Amino acid sequence: MITLNTKKKINKSKIRVGRGIGSGKGKTSGRGVKGQKSRSGVAIKSFEGGQMPLYRRLPKRGFNSLNKEAIAILNLEKIQSYIDQKNIDPNQTLNSVLLKKLKLINKNSKKLKILGTGEMKNKINIEADLASKSAIEKLEKIGGSIQLKK
Repeated sequence: MITLNTKKKINKSKIRVGRGIGSGKGKTSGRGVKGQKSRSGVAIKSFEGGQMPLYRRLPKRGFNSLNKEAIAILNLEKIQSYIDQKNIDPNQTLNSVLLKKLKLINKNSKKLKILGTGEMKNKINIEADLASKSAIEKLEKIGGSIQLKK
């Protein structure tokens, strides 16, 4: 008994556009007549067919202040790790000028703030603009000092 091949055709031939009236894709090649979309190399960016585009559906978020001061933040554990790596000498006074010179904080930062995360083993003198209470306590406990600029 002979059965017909009911399998779907696997190798579909590519549609050759612009190859005569009888192909159904001749002349304008299915692009319509004239206009931006009929030309080659045109994609209308972020155009979603008249649907409200994604960038307009989502709310505006955030705010960047124009006169925000860049504050470099250093934790005590970070200072201790710099001492252990011998990047910082614990005998000299640690200030923003020295840290910028050693490239340990960003050169654009205007102020230096010391925070109290971690433990200090070496006593060190620090000169900073701001400091947390815990950082001041921990430094004074090990015999170091911190001068706050006004």
